[in-house]
Amino acid sequence: MKRILVTGGTGFIGSHTVVELQNSGYEVIIIDNLSNSKAEVVDNIEKITGIRPVFEQLDCCDLEGLDALFTKYAGIEAIIHFAASKAVGESVEKPLKYYRNNIVSLVNLLELMPKHNVKGIVFSSSCTVYGQPDVLPVTEAAPTKVAESPYGNTKQINEEIICDTVKSGSPVEAIMLRYFNPIGAHPTALIGELPLGVPQNLLPYVTQTAMGIRECLSVFGDDYDTPDGSCIRDYIYVVDLAKAHVKAIDRILNKQMAQNPEVFNLGTGRGLSVLELINEFEAATGVKLNYKIVGRRAGDIVKVWANPERANNVLGWSADTPIRDVLASAWKWQQKLREDGIM
Repeated sequence: MKRILVTGGTGFIGSHTVVELQNSGYEVIIIDNLSNSKAEVVDNIEKITGIRPVFEQLDCCDLEGLDALFTKYAGIEAIIHFAASKAVGESVEKPLKYYRNNIVSLVNLLELMPKHNVKGIVFSSSCTVYGQPDVLPVTEAAPTKVAESPYGNTKQINEEIICDTVKSGSPVEAIMLRYFNPIGAHPTALIGELPLGVPQNLLPYVTQTAMGIRECLSVFGDDYDTPDGSCIRDYIYVVDLAKAHVKAIDRILNKQMAQNPEVFNLGTGRGLSVLELINEFEAATGVKLNYKIVGRRAGDIVKVWANPERANNVLGWSADTPIRDVLASAWKWQQKLREDGIM
């Protein structure tokens, strides 16, 4: 059984990916510093898959701790690197936190991989590297632009670090997955997005408002150059997204890569505005949302959605879960949190 290290594996995307890896026969070791997640997630992964992944509480910025981990769990063949601070707004307020967390963690991993014979890394990147693209939908050939936020900049810098490391002759193979906007929850409602404090992402704010935890959802701007004036994003189901990581790991370990590193856009290929998402949520759940239009938010781009053809054709992956099913899964997760007395 091939051993995979998942950093940030108790987080939103990480936990769903651990489930898919285990379902595909991989042995998973999770490390997470629990700065934005809870250790109980491991229990719920076990409930879903029947297998308990190894979990170590560790910060990827701790080089000695990481080195010891690779020694303790010898034979790790590849890494999926999720561990990062990820809120655009917070990154504008606390840039140094983002540069330290997001860059040092990757540098540590890349430094230790050859020492411990780890073959490959799948890097959790983002469509933020494209900024506001000139052409939509966005292909992997689109130029990266000056980032709108320190968060986006860390993703660009990390991609450059990976490219430079490979170019230097390091025996590391890398696939960079540029996600669009992950939403939803596992159909079991045992894992999902659980932001600590006020949600920075749209859908948890929507479900918390629907539940009455938040009084009102703010829609940031209705005067953008879009059909209804609100920002447009490509919302992708987290379970579909998780499956792409398994495909990427298979690709590295089965030596199918055509070049090194490789880049794939992960999205649905459809743009949905914030107001459209609210309407779809109301249609999927039957719950009316209290929302208001407020001013624009710093760092937001106007519209972006993926051209996922390369991921469809080369990686053999597609995101095809209907949006209402995705939104219903998020609402089911929110209801489960209420049932369990969490929120």
